[in-house]
Amino acid sequence: MLTEEQNRTLTEVGGGTPMGELLRRYWMPVAADSQFDENPVRPIRLMGEDLVLYRDLGGTYGLVDRHCPHRRADLSYAFVENCGIRCNYHGWRFDEAGRCTEQPFEDMANPDAKFKDKVTIKSYKVEARFGMVWAYMGPAPAPLIPNYETFLWKNGFVQIVFATIPCNWLQCQENSIDPVHFEWMHRNWTVRLNGDVGPYGKKHVRVRFDEKFEHGFVYKRLVADMPEDHERWTIGRICLWPNGLGPLRHTEWRVPIDDHNTLSVTWHFTRVPKEREPYVQETIPAWEGPICDPQTGRWITSHVMNQDFVAWVGQGTIADRTQEHLGTSDVGIIKMRKRFLDDMDAIARGEDPKGIIRDPEKNVCIEMPIIDREVYVDGLTAAEMMNDPSLDPRAGYPLQAGQPDAVRFAYMEAMGIDPNNAEAYGAGYLTAAGATTSRRIWT
Repeated sequence: MLTEEQNRTLTEVGGGTPMGELLRRYWMPVAADSQFDENPVRPIRLMGEDLVLYRDLGGTYGLVDRHCPHRRADLSYAFVENCGIRCNYHGWRFDEAGRCTEQPFEDMANPDAKFKDKVTIKSYKVEARFGMVWAYMGPAPAPLIPNYETFLWKNGFVQIVFATIPCNWLQCQENSIDPVHFEWMHRNWTVRLNGDVGPYGKKHVRVRFDEKFEHGFVYKRLVADMPEDHERWTIGRICLWPNGLGPLRHTEWRVPIDDHNTLSVTWHFTRVPKEREPYVQETIPAWEGPICDPQTGRWITSHVMNQDFVAWVGQGTIADRTQEHLGTSDVGIIKMRKRFLDDMDAIARGEDPKGIIRDPEKNVCIEMPIIDREVYVDGLTAAEMMNDPSLDPRAGYPLQAGQPDAVRFAYMEAMGIDPNNAEAYGAGYLTAAGATTSRRIWT
């Protein structure tokens, strides 16, 4: 177990805190490009700071303080122009670098004073890549946004899914290196949620963790009757550094909003059937899923990540790690905490923490250990996909509840599913997964 001081060190993300300074050295996905098509200005809270993220009429993104430095007006009500964002209170305009480029009355009344040159607003670097909008809040020079190979895959339908989780980011991320929870939370609990008392999933017999992986940790798990040449044991899964899971066909990030709230971000790729190739997606849709049932007030438990959310928030707003009793299966969590502390020491020495990418040549395409890579790269026919419950495009979106109809219909069209056939979609990923002995899903 940790001391109270160690727990605070690992969980507090505000400016000047050890973890806050560490996480600010990485690019964080904070929104989706398509979210700005209708409303180009969005208020966001990121690592305890209230900010405004915008896309101006020229297509340039900016991330600035939420309050105008003139009279502290709320810039979430500002409007964008060809270059920059203009305060709706007195018309002061700022560019993405935080420079004040116009003060309409001051520029007219006293142009020689050049008052605007003396005023700036807090700003951070922003880039749009892979359908997502990324923010960097750390010191210059900024590293590169990792160009993982999954982002370069072709012939796939991509969607970006968000959820706001009312708890600290670290307990969300620790779930990313906890292999045994698959057996209980996503297999056995699902059996009970479906009203059955069995059969339960196959038991884990071995787990191991590779801490030498450059971009995080690789964890491997072996369950009963699984052959030792299975990719879950020979390749494994990635706990992505510092706050992600994947990449696989989806990549997840746990982005700290503040010490008490987390933005869950998922980039999800579904390869279309070979009969649908070539497929080029014009717009990557984004949506935010609910986490609570409005009728019962209880957490939603029907989907994989919703089940994870239950575990995360169930630990309290900030998990009290002084009360833990860690076991053998928690070796990965112990290693993760140690690496965070080691990275804080590296920063104190003026060094980069783990996983920072600065070489453009290394960033052309970052290959990762990925299970079933051939399925996503080479593709399968519709019949082959429908014959495997873990890949069946009719099963519905597997990770979160609440997929909007517009996204659902766009997905069905991409997959070649008749949107007029209600029974052709949404058969239930968890029900199927709990009953299959597919090579890809082990119960």
